[in-house]
Amino acid sequence: MMQTIFHPADSRGKVDLGWLKSYHTFSFGNYYDPARINFGALRVLNDDTVEGGEGFGDHPHDNMEIISIPLTGGLKHRDSMDNVAVISDGDIQVMSAGTGIFHEEHNDDPEEKVQFLQIWIYPNQLNVEPRYGQLTLNKAARHNKLQQILSPNPDDPGVWIYQDAWFYLGNFDKGLQCVYRLKDKSNGVYVFVINGHAEINGRQLHTRDGLGLWELETITISFFENTELLLMEIPMNF
Repeated sequence: MMQTIFHPADSRGKVDLGWLKSYHTFSFGNYYDPARINFGALRVLNDDTVEGGEGFGDHPHDNMEIISIPLTGGLKHRDSMDNVAVISDGDIQVMSAGTGIFHEEHNDDPEEKVQFLQIWIYPNQLNVEPRYGQLTLNKAARHNKLQQILSPNPDDPGVWIYQDAWFYLGNFDKGLQCVYRLKDKSNGVYVFVINGHAEINGRQLHTRDGLGLWELETITISFFENTELLLMEIPMNF
């Protein structure tokens, strides 16, 4: 029987450091809720806004797949693998932290804010060689359909990670409907509404709401406004 867990936007953990405003769907930093540690292999879903000229100093990661999806502005990245890059709206960035990396992220624009989603996925292989990937996506390819942006396969569209997970972005017009069939029925799906209003298998979602579903083979999404969403198919047992 289908199972669901609903995370309204206003139920998320909140951090306001002045230069950083962050909303945490799952326990992170000083926000801890034992009922909200993860959704399967999905460990972190942070909705971050960084003020102009500010950023995160050098810090470590290991044995985690880290995905960043910019929504507005540009974020400069520098890491211990000598990668230096700027990611902006339309890009997706991935790091396999593996045996360990250090990196820093800054908003070099003194005026414009950066908004981005930071996502952590538990990997299916530990202690791999650290790896960095970045890709510019064709945003037109997600109009009224789901655009694959991440998978376990380096030959598939989008970036890839060490986990049997698939991510999609979609921009749908009001009045349309979308059906998603899971690639593995033992997986779950987590849908995060970036902007808009949708209904998923009978549940109403608005901007920044999240919904996890599992023990099902398909989901049906109806759109009541023009809506942008992120859909993640995630292993529930890993």
